[in-house]
Amino acid sequence: MKTVAILAQKGGVGKTTLAVHLAVASSVHRNTALIDLDPQASATSWSDRREAETPVVLSAHATRLPQEKARVEEAGGELLVVDTAPHSSSAALAAARAADLVLIPCRPAILDLEAVASTLSLVRTIRSSPPVVVVLNGVQPRGRDAAEAAEAVGNLGVDVAPPWVVTRVLFARALITGHAAGELRPRGKAAREIERVHEFMCAQLNMGGQRK
Repeated sequence: MKTVAILAQKGGVGKTTLAVHLAVASSVHRNTALIDLDPQASATSWSDRREAETPVVLSAHATRLPQEKARVEEAGGELLVVDTAPHSSSAALAAARAADLVLIPCRPAILDLEAVASTLSLVRTIRSSPPVVVVLNGVQPRGRDAAEAAEAVGNLGVDVAPPWVVTRVLFARALITGHAAGELRPRGKAAREIERVHEFMCAQLNMGGQRK
């Protein structure tokens, strides 16, 4: 089983939205679970509103992550997505230690870019730290903000995922009803953007896209 941790030491960067959408995209192809370490339990609340049985969403405290991860693997889990709370070093460290890949969502704004540096510093304190990739999120459809943000992130010595996620009302609208954007509009731009990020993630993890 592979584990992906979604980390950000700043709130409002779309962390839970990305975690939920990647988990849904993955669940089409493989047994996927999402563990919600955020005390606000936004991903868990989304799951409560959801009619579909997949992906499985579990709420847990960071100290219980190793046990919950083992439980998911024993149940046949193939991919585990871990959503974390902002401003929580303990949850971020627990998730990073458990991860095969860390994704840091980042909006193309100065405060978000500064927070990437602190998240990176935290992950790099771990011996044999996992690979880290920044996912630009909340990108405006026009302008050079995203390109400039990608350059700034690259100067921190971390890779930026080639797919960018554009600001779209559909992402928020879908979460209200317990869906992912692609489930409401399968051929829409939001669905294509998430699928590209999902494919990139799978490539980083050396996971194929075979259907269940």
